[in-house]
Amino acid sequence: MDDWRNGGFGLYVHWPFCQAKCPYCDFNSHVTAQVDQARWAAAYRAEMIRAAPELSGRVLNTIFFGGGTPSLMHPDTVASVIETAREIWPFSNDIEISLEANPTSVEAGRFAGYRDAGVNRISMGVQALNDEDLRRLGRMHSVSEARAAFDVARNCFDRVSFDLIYARQGQTLTDWQTELNDALSMAIDHLSLYQLTIEEGTAFGDRYARGKLRDLPSDDNAADMYLATQEICEKYGFPAYEVSNHARPGAESRHNQIYWRYGDYLGIGPGAHGRLTINGMRFATETYLQPGAWLAAAESSSGERQRNPLTQDEASAEHLMMGMRLTEGLNMDRYREISGHNLSPDRINNLSEMGMITVSKNRIRATDAGRAVLNAVLRELLVA
Repeated sequence: MDDWRNGGFGLYVHWPFCQAKCPYCDFNSHVTAQVDQARWAAAYRAEMIRAAPELSGRVLNTIFFGGGTPSLMHPDTVASVIETAREIWPFSNDIEISLEANPTSVEAGRFAGYRDAGVNRISMGVQALNDEDLRRLGRMHSVSEARAAFDVARNCFDRVSFDLIYARQGQTLTDWQTELNDALSMAIDHLSLYQLTIEEGTAFGDRYARGKLRDLPSDDNAADMYLATQEICEKYGFPAYEVSNHARPGAESRHNQIYWRYGDYLGIGPGAHGRLTINGMRFATETYLQPGAWLAAAESSSGERQRNPLTQDEASAEHLMMGMRLTEGLNMDRYREISGHNLSPDRINNLSEMGMITVSKNRIRATDAGRAVLNAVLRELLVA
């Protein structure tokens, strides 16, 4: 009934606005000339107050401002969300409050405002340390601007992460190794390192379908870059704690760990998803996708568009897929409690013999080789 406590309870706040739409991005982000910040702050407040009765008696472990580009939010808007959350839920003693930022929207005064509002962790979308690749990725900042923004962030916050994308057009293994070493020389405690994926419905997806997105690394080269990433990050003391995330021990993203450890989180804002346990039943929630539709709904009744109860099979599959992304792996006792059955011993043995997983003290973990082909490992484990 209270399984979510194994993962914790978080709040995700989606800010849907950006200065420009990146060609690889399939997130719910929109470009607009003007935003009524006070109106949006009031709508976020109304959504939390609406959710409060069903989620009473909980301690809030994390808040995450994602997007979009949350560093376009006025510090007063961020402060309003944090203050409202504090009114509704007691904060854990070590609450993590993260905000995503783009280097083009970084100002020392604005960052100081976020810090004073209660934000204690920044995640920056650097994406590349090469000006030509930044241009190809549709980014509006240069490498020098990214470094300057990073300096501003680390002067305001003890915890600063940044993202990089690899397996980019024309990128070689040596290029990526050089860039990653450069990134690790400036990193503080956390890096998110993602392989470029071509998603349908994006500008890159359209170009790829027309044969216009050339010079992408082969699958084998991309796999080599992934393996090099693990080795280099380990050398610098940033081991992988999740497929795409690396941190100094103790500096892991606690909010993202709520997802991967299959805790509960309330998602507010356009297109935000949530997982909530209410009266012993776990629900998947979704909000209205378009900013205008969500804002009107949040002001009149509820921004939540739908709430679907998860079957036992759906919940156990989600738990398995999330847990296996973590280096710590999956607790098989907990899996059995959620699913009502054990994982197939034959399939576990086969994967173990292939070097894809290890099993120790009732915990199953993907090896480095297994994480490189995690979807295939998951398909094998998910077979009834």
